[in-house]
Amino acid sequence: MANLLEYKGCHGKIDYSAEDEVLYGEIVLINDLVTFEADNVADLKKTFEETVDHYLEISEKIGREPQKAFRGKFNVRIRPELHRKASLVALKRNISLNKLVAAAISHEIERSDYLAAG
Repeated sequence: MANLLEYKGCHGKIDYSAEDEVLYGEIVLINDLVTFEADNVADLKKTFEETVDHYLEISEKIGREPQKAFRGKFNVRIRPELHRKASLVALKRNISLNKLVAAAISHEIERSDYLAAG
């Protein structure tokens, strides 16, 4: 599971560079590349929050939505056999493959530890 921070609706994905001996992260699910780093966890959290505040301020100043716009469409690459089986299940249920995939994703999200805790 990824290490994520959350602040004001923004999420930061955290990683560690052994070579540089630094914690670093990136604000994810936005259209821009926004990064932050620190030497320890407490400073990383503080830097993340300051970075989010700055990002939101700049976004407001230029009149642009800070979050990535999701259209509800994306490509999924799966094994051909899984594709065939999913198509058969959808046919048996008399639903589209899209509805089956959406239901499967919804099921995974509902049982997700991360979203349940957040």
